[in-house]
Amino acid sequence: MTALVLSTLLAATTAATTAVASSPRSGHDPGDPSLLVTGLSGGGGSTIGPDGALYVTEPETGEVSRVDRRTGEVSTFASGLPERVLGTPGGALDVAFLGRTAYVLVTLVEPDDASGLYRVDRSGAVVPVADIGAWSVANPPDTDFFVPTGVQFALEAHRGGFLVTDGHHNRVLRVTPRGSISELIALDNVVPTGLETFGRTVLVAQAGPVPHLPEDGKVVAFRPGWPDTAEIASGGRLLVDVELGRGGLYALSQGVFDPVNPEGSPAEPGTGQLMKAGWDGTLRPVADGLDQPTSVEIVRGTAYVVTLGGEVWTVRLGHGHGWGR
Repeated sequence: MTALVLSTLLAATTAATTAVASSPRSGHDPGDPSLLVTGLSGGGGSTIGPDGALYVTEPETGEVSRVDRRTGEVSTFASGLPERVLGTPGGALDVAFLGRTAYVLVTLVEPDDASGLYRVDRSGAVVPVADIGAWSVANPPDTDFFVPTGVQFALEAHRGGFLVTDGHHNRVLRVTPRGSISELIALDNVVPTGLETFGRTVLVAQAGPVPHLPEDGKVVAFRPGWPDTAEIASGGRLLVDVELGRGGLYALSQGVFDPVNPEGSPAEPGTGQLMKAGWDGTLRPVADGLDQPTSVEIVRGTAYVVTLGGEVWTVRLGHGHGWGR
């Protein structure tokens, strides 16, 4: 099944990437990361907006920034979101657009703030539309947990609504713009993180349980209504995102996890990798030395990698980064 799904994705993404706006030119060699942006107040999830710009969440200040992919110019797109509680991996963790309207995923915030989905109005004001934390308390998972509200991680627009991963409650939720919440699929202790979709197929990155070993870092696929997932690729430490682009499937490894650190801690600095799946489903690095990356977006031949420290790096995906290499 892995080879069949991979070959289908390969054919589809080769055609699909030509329809996306062109990426910036860069003089650095393929696979050599180049700094585009620094100084963000932490870095979380990201997306390419309808205007072709990169949008990045800043968990420490409750903001979303717009990044011009050609110049690296940064401007504030939204503010006033609940900020990260000190000592937690929460705050504004991801952003996605439904049409031209942006929505932001917020988790692990103060009890008086909604932990869930927020809409960004045209005025720039943010409005809570779904309290996923409260729903999670009322609808606990079957797996073991110690945070009743869950730890929601990634947000992805899909078929008129949104998909949300909960890396602590080990499930994928569906949330509508009107605030309806339901469980789409329940998983084992695999720590689901990043999301990508192609048609009805949903791809999920899995960090795996502590200590986040390479064999537990996987990309799996499912469709709504499926009772289980199908493994697509594996071999990355603490995977935090998955993306389709330039004729292939990419996954973002945050790097080596030190098991002496508490659960939920980031990987060791400078050990992250951008990886690509071969025909055999093995993930192999195309860029090394990334410093605690949190999300990746791919536009044609360029990957935009956001880091926990508030930087955005670009990686050119050369034609040599083919399947099986």
